[in-house]
Amino acid sequence: MKKILIGTYNKGKFKEISYLLSKKIKKVSPIKLKIKSPKETGKTFSTNSKLKAEYFSRFTKLPVISDDSGLCIKVLGKKPGIHSARWAKKYGNFLNAMKFILKKMKKKKNRSATFVCSLSFKYPGGKVITVTGKIKGLISYKMLGARGFGYDPIFIPQARSITFGQMPQFRKINMDHRYIAFKKLKKKIKIL
Repeated sequence: MKKILIGTYNKGKFKEISYLLSKKIKKVSPIKLKIKSPKETGKTFSTNSKLKAEYFSRFTKLPVISDDSGLCIKVLGKKPGIHSARWAKKYGNFLNAMKFILKKMKKKKNRSATFVCSLSFKYPGGKVITVTGKIKGLISYKMLGARGFGYDPIFIPQARSITFGQMPQFRKINMDHRYIAFKKLKKKIKIL
């Protein structure tokens, strides 16, 4: 496999998936191919991830890898969940969405949360293979760190004392929910 389409418009996700993939594979963005983003109509991370892989493969003869991920906060009824990016849109950006979450959780003792990532891979004309990775952690009391993207500055992974937003990029990429999902996918698709 010489080329792969990474089915995402999110620059942070594109960067992380590119880092995880073999350096020998050329990574292509749907932006470059002028493919619009699909409507995410699924009710789960895996259905949305699969939907994206099938959608993008209709426009290209390249293998496709796609991602659907988000933050599930226990006391907020596992929200924002599959609506993580949509919350950022709703409140103007991720910064405002994080402010909203921290305000909602101000008096909450239970701060447990899980970052979830579903990755799907599709060969042209082949079946979609989907895996899911999860990492448990806590929501911090304030935003910490300017690294990463999305909700990284408010998520402290289990057994760590700093947020994803405070971690050096390579450390975060080599332990997060996307990495866990990617390791599972790699077992099924050796060429990644």
